[in-house]
Formats: sequence, C-alpha cells, structure tokens
Amino acid sequence: MYQPKSMKAEEFINHEEILDTLAYADAHKDDKPLLRAILDKAREYKGLSHREASVLLACEDQEIIEEAYALAAEIKKRFYGNRIVMFAPLYLSNYCVNGCVYCPYHRQNGHIPRRKLTQEEIRQEVIALQDMGHKRLAIEAGEDPVNNPIEYILESIKTIYSIKHKNGAIRRVNVNIAATTVENYRKLKEAGIGTYILFQETYHKESYERLHPTGPKHNYAYHTEAMDRAMEGGIDDVGLGVLFGLELYRYEFAGLLMHAEHLEAVHGVGPHTISVPRVKRADDIDPSTFDNGISDDVFAKLCALIRISVPYTGMIISTRESQKVREQVIKLGVSQISGASRTSVGGYTEEVRPTDTEQFDVSDQRTLDEVVRWLMENGHIPSFCTACYREGRTGDRFMSLCKSGQIQNCCHPNALITLKEFLEDYATPETKKVGEEMIERELQNIPKERVREVTRDYIGKIEQGERDFRF
Repeated sequence: MYQPKSMKAEEFINHEEILDTLAYADAHKDDKPLLRAILDKAREYKGLSHREASVLLACEDQEIIEEAYALAAEIKKRFYGNRIVMFAPLYLSNYCVNGCVYCPYHRQNGHIPRRKLTQEEIRQEVIALQDMGHKRLAIEAGEDPVNNPIEYILESIKTIYSIKHKNGAIRRVNVNIAATTVENYRKLKEAGIGTYILFQETYHKESYERLHPTGPKHNYAYHTEAMDRAMEGGIDDVGLGVLFGLELYRYEFAGLLMHAEHLEAVHGVGPHTISVPRVKRADDIDPSTFDNGISDDVFAKLCALIRISVPYTGMIISTRESQKVREQVIKLGVSQISGASRTSVGGYTEEVRPTDTEQFDVSDQRTLDEVVRWLMENGHIPSFCTACYREGRTGDRFMSLCKSGQIQNCCHPNALITLKEFLEDYATPETKKVGEEMIERELQNIPKERVREVTRDYIGKIEQGERDFRF
C-alpha cells in the first residue's frame, strides 16, 4: 500500500501504486478534458501528483505536449528567471567496493587505473577549477570504507574550503557520496556542505538489485531511505536523481515524483534539486546493453514535466548531454548545469583530457568561458552565486522565499554580481564584452529600485578589485 509518510522504502515507493499509476495513465492518455484539467492545475504553480504527471507523460497529443512545454518554460521563468547556476564535479577517488553493472568504477573492473587524490592533489585540482572561474563544486567518490572513509571526505571538504588562489574561492561544496548513517550526515552538515546528492539509479526494486549485484549498494531500502537519514542528520537540502535508461522511463518518472512527495510529506520540504542523467558510454560499459534508452524528444518531455510537477525544485543537467540537448532542456526547466567537467580522478590538472579513468563520456567538452558566452548569447545569465546557502536560506526557508517570489530580489542581483566577478577575473575579451552588455541590460530587470542601486554599486566595487558581495 502506498504511504507517502511511511519511512519504509517499499511503502513510499510502492511498486503496486506505480503499476496502477501507469495503467491509469494509459487508460486516460487521450482524455482531453482530464488532460486540460491537469494542465490547469499545473498553472497554479503548486505542482502535480505523480499520477497526474504520469497521465501527461503517457499523452501523445502534440497540442497537449506543446502546452506542457510552454507551461514549463513559463514556470522556469517565474521561479528562476533567466539564471543558470554553474558548477563542476570533482572526482576524489574511483576506488569502489560495489558491483554496479552500469559504472566503470565497479569492483570487478580490473583494468581501470585506481586512483585516490591526496590532499595536495586536491589542492591542485581546486586551484585549476578556481582558475577557470568555478565557485561551486560537487565532490564525487566511489564507495570504499577503507580507501574513502568519511574522515577522508571530511578532510577533503576542509581542504577545498581552505584554498584561496588569486581571487578564486570555492564557496559551496555539494557532496555526492554513497548512502551513509545519520551520524555521518551530521558530520557532513558540520563540515559546511551545501546539498547532499544521491542518485537512486532506479526505483524498480527488482531491477535495482539486479543492477547492483554485490556490495553495500545492493541494499535497496538502505539506499532509498538515505535522504530521510540525511535530513534527520540536519542536512536541509537534498538532491534526487535517476539514471534514465536503466529501467522503463515512465516507471522511473513516477518513482521520482513519489520520492519528492514523500520528502514533502515527512519533512515539509521536497528535494532541493533533481538531476536527469542518461546512461552513457564509459570504460567497459556499453549503453546499448541497457534496452531502456530514451530519445532526445522523450528526454525533453521528461524535463518539461518534472519542471511543472515540482516547480520549486532546481533541475540539473551535466556535460553527459550535448550542447544541442542542453540548449533545448534549459528552456524547459533546467536551472543548473556543469561546465568544463572532467569525470576522471585528477582530470583538471591534466593538459589532455584523460579517458582511462572517466566515469562516463563527456558530450559537451567546451571550456567554461565558452559555455558562459554561449549561455549569455542565448539570453541566460550564468550565475556563480552561493549566497542562499551562505546566508542560511536553505531547506524550507529557501522554498518559502521561492514560492513567494521574493527570491528574485536576491538571486537576480547575486547572479549579476558573480557574473561580474567571472568577467573581471577569468573571461576572454569576447566573453567579457558580451557579459558587460548583458549586465547593463539585466540591471533594469531588478524589481526594487534600492536593490538595483546597491547592485550597481557592488559591480563598481568589483571593477576596483573588491570581491564577494551578496544579498
């Protein structure tokens, strides 16, 4: 029986409820009055249930789909404006004791070079990232209690925050590591992390156990209930995600929204972010062996429907996807992207992109400067802002500001201020010219005159060499 408030994985991600939902969606996918009623509800900007959203996903009526796309773009603009938050992953170690069949870091892969960064190597990686202009990282590590214990992760976070190179600083470290204990989540919280991210990979329990045949990750319930332990440990912001292509996408979509409903029901706040990775080629991994791959069109539809179903949740897309795909889904709801990513351990200090230790093939291999200019040329403000986290606007406090629209008076000026820092310290002359024109134009879109004046003042001070202003 489906119980959103239950703390048991198989009750809040209930298999029978998902099957019933998919059957209901198939039975009603051509029901125009119902489809229009669901879209009307979505226009209230309060989201949709997993069942309502699943009906839209099953629908093949082009007119309805186009309406959903237009609504997704409208919701994106209403809550996030034209800002796109920038980040980069930092791989600390590819030692792993799990047997995940879709990941090249699995324990049985005997020919991949294993590597774990020392604190000095982390320092060099972080300096390389700072020299690009990054301010926000997501650290990644395989699950290995001997090589990657929580103490190593905590020491690495401390190292990252301590490095100030020229005008560079990493102001927010998000963490993507294996499911752990409440006690360890408390330690991560005390270390000053931003969002705790953990991909479910698949919500289909039988598939999950088959795809994770060995290692601690085999335990479906322990993995699926991790976000509850993280929130119990004091972490306000958690990030969900499935790896599309492992299981049937409609099943995953329903499970993902049920997980969001569960977090809202139990903790009063849903996920801070949802990521939408797709299975990609990597060392000894051929994505064609997974027969649930999805087309770019289906992927775009998923992104649009996630946006209208959970309007206040940030959506993340990585460099797994091509420039073309990223361009499409940014319009439909994505609010965070990575740039100039290296998915290998120690990759940022290598002159030539290493491929032997990459977790997955990177489709978008442009520099951060190129990505920033591309975003601006498409009307988006690249934001390096970390102010909400640093001002304590996390969890339910962030959501209440977001729902009221007040966050626009913080986020829009903060995006312009941090973009100005990037332009002054890291941009090529061509990118700087495009950026200066964008800042002048976008200053006019700050709602409050006083905030606009202060923003202009901060921008002037950044030109004089000062840094790190925020609202």
